[in-house]
Amino acid sequence: MSLTPEQLAEIEAQRATPRPTLRAVSEGMEARLYKAHPLLDHGLVRVIDYMGDDAAIVQAARVSYGAGTKHVSNDEGLIRYLMRHWHSTPFEMCEVKLHVKLPVFVARQWIRHRTANVNEYSARYSILDREFYIPEPSQLAAQSTVNNQGRGEVLSGEESARVLEMLKRDAATSYDHYEEMLSQAQPDGTPQQGLARELARMNLPMNIYTQWYWKVDLHNLFHFLRLRADAHAQYEIRVYAEEICRIVADWVPLAYKAFEDYRLGGETLSGRAVAVLKRRLQGEVVSQEDSGMSKGEWREFVEVWG
Repeated sequence: MSLTPEQLAEIEAQRATPRPTLRAVSEGMEARLYKAHPLLDHGLVRVIDYMGDDAAIVQAARVSYGAGTKHVSNDEGLIRYLMRHWHSTPFEMCEVKLHVKLPVFVARQWIRHRTANVNEYSARYSILDREFYIPEPSQLAAQSTVNNQGRGEVLSGEESARVLEMLKRDAATSYDHYEEMLSQAQPDGTPQQGLARELARMNLPMNIYTQWYWKVDLHNLFHFLRLRADAHAQYEIRVYAEEICRIVADWVPLAYKAFEDYRLGGETLSGRAVAVLKRRLQGEVVSQEDSGMSKGEWREFVEVWG
């Protein structure tokens, strides 16, 4: 993990100067504030700011649903009710702002979640650092033969070494050329203009690191985590999602437990799948051909329900 001296000084200053507040705070999140959690080889995620806690979700629900929630005897029960019945707006009352350092190709996946506020480090104004994501050998895998978006068996031996060397060499060469294009002097010291930063950056590879501030409400964060912390998500974005899961568990423990139960650990069934389960419970043997499901639907159904 690489934090600049300026960022490290900022963290120390922020943690050294706590301020009294009248707003609700989460003790678990207070312990997380500003601390950098290293990920991959040069990446990180850290909490910059947050708003709300479990009580804020409950408060918002009781305002908006009124008498309809009075039968729920405690806060945890109410939060589980909201999660179970897909009542999303109370969770939107909580927000978090994260500083994330990540490879560009991961950022391009991440930005598809368009329900957050993002401010990214600009390579038009600044020069990117010579930092590239180079996978561990255990993550160098062949293309899956059954999933066009996934990985197959891990490469081994000479093939793994060959690919790893190409990744390192290509990244270094691209950055060397990036510096040369930006340079305002020839090797002998003769002045030259140098290429504009906004143009020189187009030669950089997708595994170079970028940074951004990402602010999102809890409802949309849960949607992000449901997809990206899933075992089928790409490894490089999944490690970020899993770290954020740990942060959220400290921030809103009751809400996270409900999310973990109903979303991460739960399954959504189609009408056809429900019908098949009912037939099975009645002792009927059901095949894909008479289930009404496609082969893909049936395969996914069997993976979960056997």
